[in-house]
Amino acid sequence: MSKISRDTYEDSVATVLKLSQEKKRNFPETVELQIMLKNYDPSKDKRFSGSVRLPFVARPRLNICVLGDESHCDEAKNNDLPFMNVESLKKLKKNKKLVKKLAKKYDGFVASATLIKQIPRILGPGLNKAGKFPTAVTHDESLSAKVEEIRGTIKFQMKKVLTLGVAVGHVNMEHEDLVKNVAQAVNFLVSLLKKNWQNVRSLHIKSSMGPPQRLF
Repeated sequence: MSKISRDTYEDSVATVLKLSQEKKRNFPETVELQIMLKNYDPSKDKRFSGSVRLPFVARPRLNICVLGDESHCDEAKNNDLPFMNVESLKKLKKNKKLVKKLAKKYDGFVASATLIKQIPRILGPGLNKAGKFPTAVTHDESLSAKVEEIRGTIKFQMKKVLTLGVAVGHVNMEHEDLVKNVAQAVNFLVSLLKKNWQNVRSLHIKSSMGPPQRLF
């Protein structure tokens, strides 16, 4: 059962969007959900993690690189997506600095299902360490649809601190779409927590440069 009313969601989102319009930036600001937890001991309690696909794409500018076989590289080229084939990956020779640079250059990766098991062997553990191990894509799926899925999926991961933030949208979204994204993100987060709402100290949403608006 949600402890946040529909009106609270609508008002908070409206304020975030209004303030971003009043002080327009020269880049589309991300809208972030900021979470503070309580009654949790990160050193003892099991750390949670979970991913959920939101109703509307939260991060359309996410830069995803395709690590592909020949056919996926062609598909990536036709869809204006950055890509690398096996030969390009082998040229990195497991060099930690180069793999780190690759991980830094992109926000995420998809890899042909036929290649995914070879990635650690070709690149070493670098992408995994950066938290960017590729998502597998088969030839039965549309590559561009897979990339859109990643752009619309958010991940909650408990680290050593009681605060976390995730991107749930951007200021160019329709008010109603952003409300749906925020509500789904909150409900999913609460479902991951051991004591549900009893573990939530506060929830805010804010745009990249705007002040936080309290939800809970």
